[in-house]
Amino acid sequence: MISDPLADALTKVRNAYRAGHKQVVVNHNNLIENIVKILAEENFINSYQVNERNPEIKKSRKTITLYLRYTNTGDPVLKGVQRVSTPGRRVYVNSQNLPSVFNNTGIAIISSSHGVMVDRTARKEKVGGEYVCKVW
Repeated sequence: MISDPLADALTKVRNAYRAGHKQVVVNHNNLIENIVKILAEENFINSYQVNERNPEIKKSRKTITLYLRYTNTGDPVLKGVQRVSTPGRRVYVNSQNLPSVFNNTGIAIISSSHGVMVDRTARKEKVGGEYVCKVW
């Protein structure tokens, strides 16, 4: 049993980029799907695909396949990803104290009552929430 599925998914993505893989498969839940959608919109990954469960081939869980993005020289587009709020220590930010990641070259992902969003959108909507992770 995985105690923190989001940290597990972020670690799989980080390790796949370091190993030079073209794709990686992570377990599905709604928060992970929303974060993957944000990564695709911010061009940190090429695309993603949600794979439904299929008992015929003994696939009991939904998964998400991420197709990773690299530069023309072969360097990974995603340099790093870090989980900020953990199950043991939740981190909340209000709309005035939203973080900027590496002088706005990265993104901070915020989970709020308006949904999962990037720090730029949260500033525009003047909403705070749980500081889930940062990506650069």
